[in-house]
Amino acid sequence: MDFTFTDDQLAFREAVSRFLMTEAAPEMLREIWDTDVGRSPDLRHKIAEQGLTALSVPESLGGLGMDDVAWSLMTQELGYYAIPDSLADTAYVAAGLIAALPETVAKREERLCAIADGSIRIAVGHPVNPFVADAQPADLLLLAHGDEVHAVPRALVDVIANPSVDHSRRLGRVVWEPNSATRVAAGEAGRALWAATLERGVLSAAGQLLGLAQRMLDLSVDYTAQRKQFGKPIGSFQAVKHHLADVATRIEFAKPVLYRAAHALAHGEAGVAVRVSHAKLACGEAAWLAARHGIQVHGAMGYTWEVDLQMFMKRAWALDASWGDRGFHKTRVAGFVLGDAAALGPGRTFEE
Repeated sequence: MDFTFTDDQLAFREAVSRFLMTEAAPEMLREIWDTDVGRSPDLRHKIAEQGLTALSVPESLGGLGMDDVAWSLMTQELGYYAIPDSLADTAYVAAGLIAALPETVAKREERLCAIADGSIRIAVGHPVNPFVADAQPADLLLLAHGDEVHAVPRALVDVIANPSVDHSRRLGRVVWEPNSATRVAAGEAGRALWAATLERGVLSAAGQLLGLAQRMLDLSVDYTAQRKQFGKPIGSFQAVKHHLADVATRIEFAKPVLYRAAHALAHGEAGVAVRVSHAKLACGEAAWLAARHGIQVHGAMGYTWEVDLQMFMKRAWALDASWGDRGFHKTRVAGFVLGDAAALGPGRTFEE
């Protein structure tokens, strides 16, 4: 299997990284965290100008028509810079659900065009999540009622805010009444849409966790190169080197798992749920280790507001429990590994 990214994918990632490096400095993140809504319309506008909101929208509707593999790169950048915005939920998860609706569904094309030009913010209320992220500032909510999919305007729901350890995540419990006017899918079609939405949501969280892990490692390396004890940078001490090397190893091991899951999702492979859950677990473990060792090499000050590490650490903790906690994903992986149909063993590793 060829995991090589195309020149276009790599160039796009590089452009996104340069843009976010300039527009999403830690000082700006702190300012947005302190606002009531926790979102910056100016940042969302600039993101749309870069074409990031159009990534998943079909080219025929003004989008770029890129797939899940491209998002596995994009979400890493969103995590690396801890973007305080629901970009992935709107432009990836919601866009995928709406694009999969029959063309006869009212406002389908209108909403995809609005996603592409960045004029709409959509929150996704999947049953696996107890709270809906960004429900308060959303223009439209995609909500589940049994196997039905409802597209509900913000004016028709009440949102009860729920605090998060990550101030950039604005969670809420949504109170609403389903009706035929908001229903866009039901039955087998509705179940299939929610199943595909779950995999995209999990992959999005996994990619962001991997980006967060890399950022926490970079912050820790920078700190240990500057902080001195006994006249030497603490990064020169073997115990500190081992901690950071362990994190780097965990990140490198998680990358191919994420990319394999993205490839499986993009190509509709059988067993995609197992690969996506494996990616969430691998990327989550990398982020947890990066946070734990980052705190150790920073000392107690790593927890303080003044040190950037705490922002990325809190985001990792919050994301790790979203779109299914560890127990949920371990159960899906165990069901495959311990099942009779699992193609495992030395003689079957390279069959496909």
